[in-house]
Amino acid sequence: MMAAASGAATLAAPAQAEWYEATGRHVVVYANDSADAVRKQAEQLERFDAAIRLVRGLPDTDIDTSNKLTVYVVANDSVVQRLFGAGGKNIAGFYDGRASGSVAFTPGRSDRSEGGLDPQIVLFHEYAHHALLGHSELAVPRWYSEGFAEFMSTTRFDKDVFWIGAPAQHRAYTLLEGQGMSAEKLFATDRRKLSDSETSELYARGWLLTHVLALDRTRAAQFSTYLTLFNQGMPSSEAATKAFGDLKALNKEMNKRLSGSSFPAYKLSNDRLPKPEVSLRPLRPGEKAMIALRMRSDRGVNRETAQPILAEATPIAAKYADDPVVQGWFAEMALDAGRNDVAEAAADRALALDPKSSQALVYKAQVHLRRASAAHAKDPAVWKEARSWLLKANKLDNNDAYALMLYYSSFGMAHDVPTANAKAALAQAHMLVPQDEALTFAYGVQSLLDGKTDDARLALRTLAYSPHAPVDNPAARLLAQIDAGKTGPAALAAAGGKKDDVTLD
Repeated sequence: MMAAASGAATLAAPAQAEWYEATGRHVVVYANDSADAVRKQAEQLERFDAAIRLVRGLPDTDIDTSNKLTVYVVANDSVVQRLFGAGGKNIAGFYDGRASGSVAFTPGRSDRSEGGLDPQIVLFHEYAHHALLGHSELAVPRWYSEGFAEFMSTTRFDKDVFWIGAPAQHRAYTLLEGQGMSAEKLFATDRRKLSDSETSELYARGWLLTHVLALDRTRAAQFSTYLTLFNQGMPSSEAATKAFGDLKALNKEMNKRLSGSSFPAYKLSNDRLPKPEVSLRPLRPGEKAMIALRMRSDRGVNRETAQPILAEATPIAAKYADDPVVQGWFAEMALDAGRNDVAEAAADRALALDPKSSQALVYKAQVHLRRASAAHAKDPAVWKEARSWLLKANKLDNNDAYALMLYYSSFGMAHDVPTANAKAALAQAHMLVPQDEALTFAYGVQSLLDGKTDDARLALRTLAYSPHAPVDNPAARLLAQIDAGKTGPAALAAAGGKKDDVTLD
């Protein structure tokens, strides 16, 4: 999530704006802009992805392409905040990692003259969260989660070179006029609620500390030690003192970097990045009519908030019954609202139009699984039929994380012991989308029940030490029992959990 530096004005859409879908290797971008602008946004994100992989030494495999990040570019900060809902008055963008499809919401334009954030900075910030969560087996503290995203957000692409580590000009006011949150205080911010001013300090000074650590080899090695200690359960402040030594000296180093006449940065040739390949298409009339509702739906809803979305979507779906994407989106809205009959009818229409719609196959499966569960079905044939739709989706793409997750979850819904194939599906889904916290917890619990204690500990610690989770969260309680020597069901019971905790929906 990115906190706004200040509010942004509402601006009209640009001339010749149209809704487009731009698809790259790692992202799908929906935006109401010119064709050239939307294509460039997707290409910049693909370059940014490649830059992150280059500096962090990460491979780029075909697995990463099956679960692309969907980016919704909306008019301005105000729209982002409305989509976020309660607690979002000061944000400029946000990200949600999910097996059903990771999403990010970012503004298309901001009034820079009024202190609004550059939309590209917001976009890069949110994508950096996605990349960090997707390629790290270590939990990271809050200051680094936001500091790293801020550090990467200022990445700049020039004609022949690109820069990583450019000054965070958008945090200049807080850095120069703020309270100057010290290194000691940064390390102590985890797990407590921050005021708006403290949050601004966390972003700004977190960026500065990350900058110091990233561009100094000695400090980088110390940071690695700090993360190891932090992931062993040592409190952040204590781990920092052991790893960095004198924190007052580290704070002086931060202030020296800030007051210097220039900032060091990585300067790398664009030749080191693959040329981005992006396909572009305008949305069809039905998709355009539905896209605003799709964004509200894809942001995440509950049974209550799904009702008005379904009501507004119903006449649109009826008008565009010949559009498979519209019918797929409508099926999800109906599922969220608890209208299984409507959802199945929409999924059937989508499949009739596009038999290879994995989205529709998964929704069809969910309807049948829900019916079997509601009927307390005992006949294995009923569950086999429901799972058959997931197997069809898996055949189309065996790296569809949501289909894999639901296949595993179906055994919990049936109150059956998951098969070896189901457990393999869960492990594969977790590998594909480690950003999904519920999925990660389920994988950790299942690993524990299977006697794979090391795998369980690895999965649970990223949740146990998450900066956004309370100290006494379920993963932390379970990890404490594992560290105390308990294993399997005994550890789960001692932590106050039960086997049903591995059921997902």
